[in-house]
Amino acid sequence: MSVEIEGHQQDCSPVVSRRWDIQFDEGRNPRAKIGFVLIPNEQTIEDDMVRWAPDGIGIYFSRVLMPHVLSPQSLAKCGATLAEAAHRILPDDKLDVICFACTSGSVAVGEEKTLLELKKGQPGATATSLVSGVCKALRAFGARKIAIGTPYTDELNTKMAAYFEGQGFEIAEFQGLGLQYDRDMIRVAPDYLIEFAKAVDVPDAEVFLMSCGALRTIEVVDKIEQALGKPVVASNQAMLWDCLRLAGVEDRLAKLGRLFREH
Repeated sequence: MSVEIEGHQQDCSPVVSRRWDIQFDEGRNPRAKIGFVLIPNEQTIEDDMVRWAPDGIGIYFSRVLMPHVLSPQSLAKCGATLAEAAHRILPDDKLDVICFACTSGSVAVGEEKTLLELKKGQPGATATSLVSGVCKALRAFGARKIAIGTPYTDELNTKMAAYFEGQGFEIAEFQGLGLQYDRDMIRVAPDYLIEFAKAVDVPDAEVFLMSCGALRTIEVVDKIEQALGKPVVASNQAMLWDCLRLAGVEDRLAKLGRLFREH
């Protein structure tokens, strides 16, 4: 075969690769692959999951579509694109776990629908949600009565309170910071979260919950436990714990509170 190039005829032979004795290893994620579906403006969870996950765990992300104001109505719209967003994560490979990484979003969409949509997008993975992980963490401590702090508005807090009561928890105290946007939630200083937790907690609450994946609570969960003298569940801490345990990873991680040390 030949082709004409600028007036010159040149032979073109097909390229035939030699046989290679390729050596494969297990890659960077031999222990598990976990996918997280985020809301559009989330800026904390990606860093938290990558930073705190143990070695050998692959962490991957995608995002749903929704309006930027956080409200029960806007968060409920996440359900329409959950399956598509889940499918975009390693579509030609297999995840071990797929998680909708939004506490209030999981409640607004509904846990049953959330898990169903995630399974549509990743049928081979175990599906979970951030709020499912939180409830598992609370039950791991045997909690019945809890105190809750959030960055949310009263409208969203009312829906969250109804959810946790529906799960069988008694709420001893519930306070929110009244923030509507992720861009504000991500900037709440971790040291302030310690003081906020101290102000919200009450003596008869068995466990304190700091809800919301946008808050940087995971950085100070040990300090909050020391200040309160009781177990503390933080959204991103509980989500990582839940996803790792579902993937069969039983590592006891330092600096992430009693949840990781004891369960």
